[in-house]
Amino acid sequence: MDKKLIKTFAIEARVKLRESVMSKLAKLGITDEQISEITEIGNDTIEIKDNHERFTGNDVKNRAKLVEELNKREQQTGNRQIAYDTLVEEVAYTWFNRLIAIRFMEVNDYLPERERVLSSESGIKQPDIITHLLDTEMYAEFDLATKERVTELLSDSSADAVDELYQLVFIKQCNSLNQQLPDLFEKINDYTELLFTVSYIDDNGVIASLLNIPEDAFNVDEGGQVEIIGWMYQYYNTEPKDKVFARGSRKIRADEIPAATQLFTPDWIVRYMVENSLGRYYIDQKLANPNETRTEKEIADEFGWQYYLPTAEQPEDVQLQIQDERKAKSDFALQELKLIDPSMGSGHILVYAFDVFMQLYEAEGQSPRTASELILENNLFGLDIDQRAFQLAYFALMMKGRQYSRRILSKQLRPNVYVVPNNSDIGEAELQLVQMQFNDQKKPNKTY
Repeated sequence: MDKKLIKTFAIEARVKLRESVMSKLAKLGITDEQISEITEIGNDTIEIKDNHERFTGNDVKNRAKLVEELNKREQQTGNRQIAYDTLVEEVAYTWFNRLIAIRFMEVNDYLPERERVLSSESGIKQPDIITHLLDTEMYAEFDLATKERVTELLSDSSADAVDELYQLVFIKQCNSLNQQLPDLFEKINDYTELLFTVSYIDDNGVIASLLNIPEDAFNVDEGGQVEIIGWMYQYYNTEPKDKVFARGSRKIRADEIPAATQLFTPDWIVRYMVENSLGRYYIDQKLANPNETRTEKEIADEFGWQYYLPTAEQPEDVQLQIQDERKAKSDFALQELKLIDPSMGSGHILVYAFDVFMQLYEAEGQSPRTASELILENNLFGLDIDQRAFQLAYFALMMKGRQYSRRILSKQLRPNVYVVPNNSDIGEAELQLVQMQFNDQKKPNKTY
């Protein structure tokens, strides 16, 4: 994994996405200083007075929703520039998350259409989804008016037509993925779609830059790792994080906390933590069996746990205490063992814990397909204050599950990861949910 290349891409992608969002906002007559007046022309057309840009149909309704959202944010923050900037940031990272997710899925052939959305297997610039659009289920699901518009755009080779068609198809793909991955490809506000302007024909655009990263970095069959998602998010936050700390002692705003505190844990630290917590718990359970002849190190070596540290030699009384503790751990089923990361970020620790749980289930004779579903349903839990990080942790775990179970995306299975809302929004119902999830009095869960 070329982290330097990934870092360059992520930092530049944020800048490009924000610039494209602000450019579209300017065409709509919206800046961080003012909202331009409009002139209504007919029943469904408006003209922006300051730049004479015209918008029709749904774009008119979406602009009105956009203005309403911006005004609401200004009332909440008391500052128009902050309201404008947080909206731009939100839209930019929404599309960043989705671009990265779709790239991972297309390289691993996980997309429902089985057609690449950002690239072509033949190496041409036009994505396969556009080349084969008329033969896809996506096209069949378009209404008559959309099909007619698609036909018009396919016959028009202008850059504007190519971009309009691609944006239509990309948004449709994202909305269709809501059925398989609802917490990443969630139903979005109409104004977010209005501000999507990514182009595959732009040689300096985000898609072109993303495709410069070798496919092997994404392809799990060729040594790629889902952890690339976390590294991209870490690097995406580089500039916002630097800006926060450059301001010295000024109080950090709530919307700045995620960027200021986000830190992707290096792989060796993650392995050390998981192997010496979850791994140690499992080994202790094995060693409590009087028929077990292997040592700690031998069991760890069989699993390939390079960072596992065997228990140091202890006095006899301490050894007896350790034996008693191991006996207490000896009676449990893997499905009862739970690992929680209370500050999960984009899920690096949970992803490696998934791998370790998979090893344990397979050692107990469970099939990888069944084990992957059991792990997501029973063993892994995570929390974070950052909606963006939560989405990526959710996605990373679902992709780990998809690696072992081809049908997992159609089973409406949901990992036990959650975004922690603003404390003013936490009510009795949420507190009861936490108690039910982690404190089952009838059958105590063993949590690490």
